Amino acid sequence: MATLCRPTVSVPEYVITMEETLELARSHHADHPQLPLALRLIENTGVRTRHIVQPIEETLKHPGFEERNKLYEAEAKARVPAVIQRALDDAELLTSDIDVIIYVSCTGFMMPSLTAWLINEMDFESTTRQMPIAQLGCAAGGAAINRAHDFCTAYPNANALIVACEFCSLCYQPTDLGVGSLLSNGLFGDGIAAAVVRGRGGTGVSLERNGSYLIPKTEDWIAYDVRATGFHFLLDKRVPTTMEPLAPALKDLAGLHGWDASDLDFYIIHAGGPRILDDLSKFLQVDPEAFRFSRATLTEYGNIASAVVLDALRRLFDEGGAPERARGLLAGFGPGITAEMTVGRWVDSDGAAG
Repeated sequence: MATLCRPTVSVPEYVITMEETLELARSHHADHPQLPLALRLIENTGVRTRHIVQPIEETLKHPGFEERNKLYEAEAKARVPAVIQRALDDAELLTSDIDVIIYVSCTGFMMPSLTAWLINEMDFESTTRQMPIAQLGCAAGGAAINRAHDFCTAYPNANALIVACEFCSLCYQPTDLGVGSLLSNGLFGDGIAAAVVRGRGGTGVSLERNGSYLIPKTEDWIAYDVRATGFHFLLDKRVPTTMEPLAPALKDLAGLHGWDASDLDFYIIHAGGPRILDDLSKFLQVDPEAFRFSRATLTEYGNIASAVVLDALRRLFDEGGAPERARGLLAGFGPGITAEMTVGRWVDSDGAAG
């Protein structure tokens, strides 16, 4: 049974606080007719600090899409290998033990993917499969876990490496003045995460069943408008309402496994914002405390896109993990509107979930 091991997470050294974000909004958009609404929405996110790859003075500039994408590539190459190495160490594996690299990112573009560079730079085997995922946004963290599970189910002795690299600050667009854009400027942060899914052995979450669900006719609710200036993030005001139709999908997946989604031992949920977590708590009938790992990520790092679920899981490990055979749910939400969901049990190093 494939086991999702301890994730490693790294955030950049430059920090912007909630107070600084609000002051920037006031000074840059003093005449905006909906500034009070935007400020209130930003405050309600609960995000206290975010980490970004450049000082805020540089982040607020826009040197053009070409320069930003060059910075994305340079920062990814500078930061990702160390995160991967720690994840491999935690999983007690070498680069030669990895059979597939699943790389997820929606904040920059490279072809060939960073996976090709990593295979060469870190001495992965030349036969290592590459699976870059670029267009699932925040849901990609859950999708990466699911594709790793699928791969290790097809090849039971294989090991998969998941890498999430998100520099959301490089998507800042100074000319986007809609309330949704202003909210996004105060919500998203930068982060890198990596984790190994072992086909055999390992301590962590034994992945038992996964699924995906797309809410019909919502594909324009979270989207990129791709222009000469880069990625322009579009966020519909209806996105926070999506937990009502998605909660039944989570219940159905758990039900197929013979479990009750309202009565599990741990929950690792994408923290798109406080409303998402509040509503999911309500519709799943789960104590809000069950989402404490996701809330901590949101508070300390903001929404770090595909890396959120891995950071929330890292916090469960930091708390000491869960009892043997404890049942859990992992879920990422993103464009589509798509949910990528997994259920599994906590296992110790012998990997026997029973």
